Amino acid sequence: MGGLSALLTRRGLGGALAGIDPRGALLPVAILTLVLLMVVPIPSVLLDLFFILNIGISLIVLMVAINTKKPLDFSAFPTVLLFATLLRLSLNVASTRVVLVHGHEGTAAAGHVIEAFGAFLVGGDYVVGIFVFAVLMIINLVVITKGAGRVSEVAARFTLDALPGKQMAIDADLNAGLLTADEARARRTEVTTEADFHGSMDGASKFVKGDAVAGVLILAINIIGGLILGMVQHDLALADAARIYLLLAVGDGLVAQVPALLLSIAAAMVVTRVGSDQGLAGQVTSQFSGAANWTPVAVILALLSALPGMPHLVILAAAAGAGFIAYKLRKPAKAVAMPDAAADAASATIEWAEVSDTAAASLDIGFGLVALVDEARGSPLMARITGIRRQLSRSIGFVLPPVRVRDDLSLAPFAYRISIGGVVMGEDMAFPDDVLAIEAGPVETQIPGRPVMDPAFGLPARWIDPAEADLATAAGYTVVDAASVIGTHLNHVLGNNAHRLIGQDEVQAMLDTLAASAPALAGALVPKLLPLAAVTQVVQRLVEEGVPVRDTRTLVSALVTMAARSQDAAELTELVRPALGPGIVQTIAGLREPVAAIALDPGLESLLAGAVRAAPGAAWPFDPELGARVGEAVSAAAAPLIAQGRGFAVVTTPQVRRPLWALLRVRLPQPVVMAFSEIPDERTVDVVSVVGGLDGPRTLAGAAAADETPSEPGA
Repeated sequence: MGGLSALLTRRGLGGALAGIDPRGALLPVAILTLVLLMVVPIPSVLLDLFFILNIGISLIVLMVAINTKKPLDFSAFPTVLLFATLLRLSLNVASTRVVLVHGHEGTAAAGHVIEAFGAFLVGGDYVVGIFVFAVLMIINLVVITKGAGRVSEVAARFTLDALPGKQMAIDADLNAGLLTADEARARRTEVTTEADFHGSMDGASKFVKGDAVAGVLILAINIIGGLILGMVQHDLALADAARIYLLLAVGDGLVAQVPALLLSIAAAMVVTRVGSDQGLAGQVTSQFSGAANWTPVAVILALLSALPGMPHLVILAAAAGAGFIAYKLRKPAKAVAMPDAAADAASATIEWAEVSDTAAASLDIGFGLVALVDEARGSPLMARITGIRRQLSRSIGFVLPPVRVRDDLSLAPFAYRISIGGVVMGEDMAFPDDVLAIEAGPVETQIPGRPVMDPAFGLPARWIDPAEADLATAAGYTVVDAASVIGTHLNHVLGNNAHRLIGQDEVQAMLDTLAASAPALAGALVPKLLPLAAVTQVVQRLVEEGVPVRDTRTLVSALVTMAARSQDAAELTELVRPALGPGIVQTIAGLREPVAAIALDPGLESLLAGAVRAAPGAAWPFDPELGARVGEAVSAAAAPLIAQGRGFAVVTTPQVRRPLWALLRVRLPQPVVMAFSEIPDERTVDVVSVVGGLDGPRTLAGAAAADETPSEPGA
């Protein structure tokens, strides 16, 4: 034995044999056993053992089918049905061989199981036994098997037809924030598995039907073949041959058809089940437990007992039983009505889900806007939100979290509310049966309608009848539907608050994505040089100013380089911005276009730098009057560029850059404020205006100097 183990080890077979799962080897052995049953004669003792095993398998399958809560809970049923059918057919072949070869020896020649079943059903009258067996076959073949097969066929057809719609519904729920990515993935898997299951059941039902037909044919073969062999080969009288072979044939057919009947019932139960959180027994009990269902039954049975010739005692007993059940079911219903104090105490339990809101972004709509998210109407708003998330994610550089959409009865019918992190960031009204005509420029004629302000950009607009849309377009209006109005407003809010939507999970996902292509670089940053919280703050500050963070490799490389100089997130942000300069410039000017810049006069810039040095780290270091004048001057210089739709940047020194951006963000839409070092050397800069110059801004510089305290540099 030791030599064999050594030989196997040298041949490399020892590890292979050790890695074999016994459960995996059981199935091939079972299939080989089924084949052997068909071709190898077996003794009657083993035949009895296999018949009992077949009945036991059918019973356990039936019990599992009864206790499943939904069809997919027994997803292996089609395969189990196939192997059970093969086992039964193999036993039919083996038993037929034994009956025809040894049947002349007596009724016990094919085993005690066949003899017992045959004697029980035949009961001394062979004709009655055959008719009873025929009735069982009709029940199994015509009623149960045919019905289950039809249900399986219809279920498979409707499930496959509904598959695209279910997939779209899952995508809509995912985009609405009702599902997480893992939940959506699990739902998709479940939908696909359901389609595969019903398709498999449609095919497996054909096995059951074929098995029932085979049972009839095998019964006929056993009877005819047994009579011929008994009288011709074994010289038995017709009566003796009929007594022996009819009992064996009917017993063999019955011992095979009882498990077949059980499996047919199990198949019918599985395919006719409707998903529930209860087993079949609990589901049926709960649905038959209404007192209102049993009371009419008791009354009608009592009336039937009054008919002449009826068995009055039996019917009155049944009516009394139904009435008793109705009475017992009515008592728990009354017990549900608790006193007011008890009801108040029971309602005092509050769940965390009722008071917490984990959605990063949400859109609450009034019931008048529900049509915009109705799948039957194409869910125009959901499709718009999906496009918004995809576009913003590409432009910013990280995947925006899903926007949860839900109806809110506390809102006005056509009102909606946009929240970021539970804080309301935008709200307005939209009318799905109208269109919004926006005065984006001069219009020739006024279109009658409900005057409002465009919720995203504050432009004059009016809700008009869709029939007037062409006329409004010809007059110079920009006409959009209600879904586009809400979507544009949502896009504006999400874009302005994107930094609130990115957290440590999103930053970690960015690093994980980078690790797939640059594992050494991603692993060198967190947590070796910087904690994840500091990196998140840097990314948030960049996104807050509209800096794309798509180029994760450049950003992480810059953080790795600058981590030795500072661990402060605000300072790190300024240190890595020059590396991201080409990407920032690309957002305001094309590759062959000069960068339009608004510069500050050196004197004014010196005053602003002095104010920053006097209050290092302050979010608002400038004197209020100075800040107001600078903001007005920059706004005036930027007005022509904004009117032309031309991108521009306000350029200044690195020290002044962030405070100046904070000053201008309340006056300009998404201002771009850059340090000189952030503009690539190869890009041409077109200084379109100098704030604080000789033509007026000098006066601004002088006024600013007068406002500064003598202790500040530059005063």
